[in-house]
Amino acid sequence: MTELVARTGRQQQRYEAGCRLVAGCIPFKYRSFADNEDGKSEKVVEVLMINANSGPGLLFPKGGWENDETVEEAAAREALEEAGVRGHFVFQHFLGQYEFKSKTLQDKFSPEGLCKASMFALLVKEELQCWPEQNTRQRSWLTIPEAGECCRYKWMKDALEEGFTKWLDDQMISRSKKANDVNSSASSPEEH
Repeated sequence: MTELVARTGRQQQRYEAGCRLVAGCIPFKYRSFADNEDGKSEKVVEVLMINANSGPGLLFPKGGWENDETVEEAAAREALEEAGVRGHFVFQHFLGQYEFKSKTLQDKFSPEGLCKASMFALLVKEELQCWPEQNTRQRSWLTIPEAGECCRYKWMKDALEEGFTKWLDDQMISRSKKANDVNSSASSPEEH
């Protein structure tokens, strides 16, 4: 078995207009809950967060976007390195770009520590038992409201609430419309 190793260093990092470019994702899965009042089983979405290496609060996997990869590849790599998960981006869904200032990652290309994170929704298909940062990271599956309360950074909470939750709501509305269209066409009388 090949050992997975996390990339380190800043030599291959991408920068744009004084901002370090970052890629990340909100890993998620569907979990079935018990029957609701209608007797139907409900699906609940859980998101995966990881502990910060320093200080309180939880994070979504993210890190530097490097010159030899696409932004999607960088987000998938960070999910694997930091959280030990693999999956696929749902419809290549881009949640948005979020700007923030890093207090610790200032360098000659970004002297003020400015960062711009591109965030995606990652449907988790595999949770690895061994991953590169397992000795420093713990995983937590949380409901969306729980995750919102645990987010260490405002920009991550914005990505969750304004990006991911909006996308998820749009998906539910779209599915509901499709189901209604199928039901209404099946129940409408044929015209002669």
